[in-house]
Amino acid sequence: MNIVKQLTEELGIEKWQVEATVKLIDEGNTIPFIARYRKEQHGSLNDEVLRKLYERLQYLRNLEDKKAQVIASIEEQGKLTAELRKQIEQATTQVVVEDLYRPYRPKRRTRATIAKEKGLEGLANIILLQMTEHSLLQEAAAYVSEEKGVASPEEAIAGAKDIIAESISDEADYRIHIRKQTFNEGTIVSTTKDKKLQSVYEMYYEFEEKISKIAGHRVLALNRGEKEKILTVKVTAPDEAIIRYLEKQVITRDNENTTQVLKEAVEDSYKRLIAPAIERELRNDLTEKAEDSAINVFGKNLEQLLMQPPIAGQVVLGWDPAFRTGCKLAVVDATGKVLDTTVVYPTMPQNKVEETKKTVKALIDKYNISLISVGNGTASRESEAIIVEMLKEIRKPVQYAIVNEAGASVYSASKLATEEFPNFDVGQRSAASIARRIQDPLAELVKIDPKSIGVGQYQHDMNQKKLSEALSGVVEACVNKVGVDLNTASASLLEYISGISKVIAKNIVTYREENGSFTKRSELLKVSKLGPKAYEQCAGFLRISGGKNPLDATSVHPESYDAAKKVLDSLGLSLEDVTVTGLAGISRKIKDYKKLAADIGVGEITLVDIVKELEKPGRDPRDEMPKPILRTDVLDMKDLKEGMILKGTVRNVIDFGAFVDIGVHQDGLVHISQLTDKKFVKHPLDVVSVGDIVEVKVMSVDLAKKRIQLTMKL
Repeated sequence: MNIVKQLTEELGIEKWQVEATVKLIDEGNTIPFIARYRKEQHGSLNDEVLRKLYERLQYLRNLEDKKAQVIASIEEQGKLTAELRKQIEQATTQVVVEDLYRPYRPKRRTRATIAKEKGLEGLANIILLQMTEHSLLQEAAAYVSEEKGVASPEEAIAGAKDIIAESISDEADYRIHIRKQTFNEGTIVSTTKDKKLQSVYEMYYEFEEKISKIAGHRVLALNRGEKEKILTVKVTAPDEAIIRYLEKQVITRDNENTTQVLKEAVEDSYKRLIAPAIERELRNDLTEKAEDSAINVFGKNLEQLLMQPPIAGQVVLGWDPAFRTGCKLAVVDATGKVLDTTVVYPTMPQNKVEETKKTVKALIDKYNISLISVGNGTASRESEAIIVEMLKEIRKPVQYAIVNEAGASVYSASKLATEEFPNFDVGQRSAASIARRIQDPLAELVKIDPKSIGVGQYQHDMNQKKLSEALSGVVEACVNKVGVDLNTASASLLEYISGISKVIAKNIVTYREENGSFTKRSELLKVSKLGPKAYEQCAGFLRISGGKNPLDATSVHPESYDAAKKVLDSLGLSLEDVTVTGLAGISRKIKDYKKLAADIGVGEITLVDIVKELEKPGRDPRDEMPKPILRTDVLDMKDLKEGMILKGTVRNVIDFGAFVDIGVHQDGLVHISQLTDKKFVKHPLDVVSVGDIVEVKVMSVDLAKKRIQLTMKL
């Protein structure tokens, strides 16, 4: 297979772009570095295309390795023909390679291998040739052998049928046809033993849908219901049509001596060997595609969550709500440093509301708190009601926000949290994390396993390795897109930077602790285990504010510093003119980018990026995202009325809709059919993303089931 040609066709990009990207990957460059600093070489492909190219490159290279192993194995058996080699070499999936290898794969003992050991292969061949003029009982009599354990002609025929059944089952072309026909015409059926049982799977108690049409989220729901032993799931195929197809392939002559036996062998081959295997393969394939789709949605949601804009410059009170054990509070200054922690007991069973108000008011006065960040877990609604009541009693302008606390408990019990806050208990750590989540969501959320952040569906039922790799890729892309401050970033944040491993991240922090702040990027080369290649990959994504070189505070890569100086010279400016506010309007002063690029010896795309960065140094792409809703009043679920129009924050996007937080502690569902009336919606992600601020109308409220139906069709 020509891998470059395959990738060019699949991704719809130019051949030279694929070749250049493959070369860059093979040279050890990371995707964020290639996407940001090698645009000239690959023609400005975005990081999503580059990541897809990388994944497919890995798959296709593994496929080529598999083909080489299969060819070598068949050749070793002396059974490799030129035609078979060609078929294997042209295969585009692992499934087809496995189909072609099946007849030559070393087998465990089967009914067919036992029959072959009894010397019945000759009889099977006589039947398959369909040319005998004798009855099969007469032909089979010659194969009766006490020594080989064949007691009668009937037993010999039964053994021959087993050999024929297996040979039919091993035929790659038959399997490919049957798999395709089952996919196009078959259905997935689910039933339950107990229809009265109340469960989330009730819609699947009597369910049937075409395999070719079934949605991914339904596949995952059926899998989970089956795993929990509530559902029985099976594939129904057009059995009769498939058996007729096989008979037509196998029975090539009208011979009364062999036709009936061949029909029996065909039916046995299909029902015992082919159908169960095809069912397994199709369900595995459906699951894999459903997982890929769910992982893609999870990744998009995670990206939106990580890229929420930080609320900078505010002293925040983190509030981790609870009942019996009390609400844990942590005061965090504008840089994320924890100033104070305490526990209050405003909720059941203690109900110390007045005492709580007094404590919180004192903290607000002492530390000049302007924002309260409340976790959305247990006792969140009760805590919110008390906070709102208290805010009405004070004169200072203090607001609050409800923060998704998914993963906070995972973080607070982790080794990382113990190292960060050795003298805190899990509650204090959790409160500090909830406060920091609103200050800088990205810096705080990278400390948590992405799977625990809870912005997907069925994440526990997926291939965990694939999910982890995909989500880590999303976090890596976000961290590098934003960039980090080299002198304040935690090891958790640094390890996602291009070219920096966990070990190097820890070494950077250690170097900082031992030598003080970095004053220039090139100092990184003094960090243990950080060599020239790692420096090349990471330098542009690490910022130094107030360092010796103003360009160190920008995303201009050190390799382009000379070019940046030449740009400034051409405009009559110097490095000293580069400030945190940028050089507004310089892009308009450059009349001919192509000429200037040629004069200073860089590509035009690189020049445009340098100028953009000099205009807005270290610009934060998160600033373009919608800001979180800050509240001063509370709304209860029972206050909701049909037709009410509210503003809310999209908390999660799934295949069949989006969950929106409208401030009542029970996210409402906007079904895919209610997202817009302007166009057909193939997937909710085409309309909304996690973190979006949207206007919704209440359609219905079910207090008993705690369900809120919303619409965005206003």
